Amino acid sequence: MRVFGHDLATEWRQARSRIGLVPQELSTDMFEPVKRAVAYSRGLFGLPPNPERIEEILRSLSLWDKRDERIMALSGGMKRRVLIAKALAHEPDLLFLDEPTAGVDVELRKGMWRIIDEMRERGVTVILTTHYIEEAEEMADRVGIISGGRILMVDEKDAMMSRLGRTEAHITLAKPLDALPEQLSQFPVELEDGGNKLCYRGGDGTGKGKEEVAALTKALIASGIDYTGIDTRESSLEDIFVTLLGEDGEAA
Repeated sequence: MRVFGHDLATEWRQARSRIGLVPQELSTDMFEPVKRAVAYSRGLFGLPPNPERIEEILRSLSLWDKRDERIMALSGGMKRRVLIAKALAHEPDLLFLDEPTAGVDVELRKGMWRIIDEMRERGVTVILTTHYIEEAEEMADRVGIISGGRILMVDEKDAMMSRLGRTEAHITLAKPLDALPEQLSQFPVELEDGGNKLCYRGGDGTGKGKEEVAALTKALIASGIDYTGIDTRESSLEDIFVTLLGEDGEAA
């Protein structure tokens, strides 16, 4: 096997020097000061000292003010930032992030999203494992969904959303209906809440659903059916994930 043109059996040092890894577990020397620990990681790969680069990394991760503190004194979120700083110290071209935001509060998590986005813009390929579906939806260009150790799907995120996404609309009726009128039979709708609500589920993630909902409201007006409210939403990546897991369970 070759990585970046290097044979992993004979040139593993050269290959590894271009790869960064942020493990899920907080595995580092907790007694080391932050700056020294990050600089040491750079030296492990044979790179010369570069205080300016280390400062740049620490500042980008909001760790510069903590540079002389021992890692053990930092919060959980800051410790994870130190792991990212150590992984970036040797300027890798490929970065693996294993649950980097696990146990991190919302503010720190969004800060890490910005950091990862900046790395992508610099040309670093990032492979991220996460249980936070919103995280994948926010950052990923390409998504793989895994269940029970099996890969259910791998695709470009936008293509996945377009192919599997759906539109759902809940229309609150002014008066309940006992049954759907013939004029609405062309739409994928059903009555809910004792006939007080009309639910539309359709579309294909390409905008067709929104167009059908607009046509549905016109059909309601033309049929003399009044409504008092409409709530429309598009499928999220989490919705697609849950649907795929459900189908996988049924297949099993």
